[in-house]
Amino acid sequence: MENTPQNNSQLNIEITEEVAEGTYSNLVIITHSHAEFIVDFVNVMPGVPKSKVKSRIILTPQHAKRFLKALDDNIHRFEEAHGAIKDQEMIEFPMNFGGPTAQA
Repeated sequence: MENTPQNNSQLNIEITEEVAEGTYSNLVIITHSHAEFIVDFVNVMPGVPKSKVKSRIILTPQHAKRFLKALDDNIHRFEEAHGAIKDQEMIEFPMNFGGPTAQA
């Protein structure tokens, strides 16, 4: 059988050391427009009133849906191997992120 681009198509993905180290996030803020989903990853520290977005990923709606499915599949496999992930009580974060505070 002859190797054609269709039969031998492979994606070669490289990662730099800096990116491979990763960035910790304990808060994700997701917004969207008609054309894209914006996913901001934040690290909120207790007692610190201001946090910065550590990473922003912008996805098309189609890729956002594929990401949701891939994450769901991986969570399912994780729970099969390690047991159910227990939801902790939701912690309310201030959503003004340093902006003006609404007053009644």
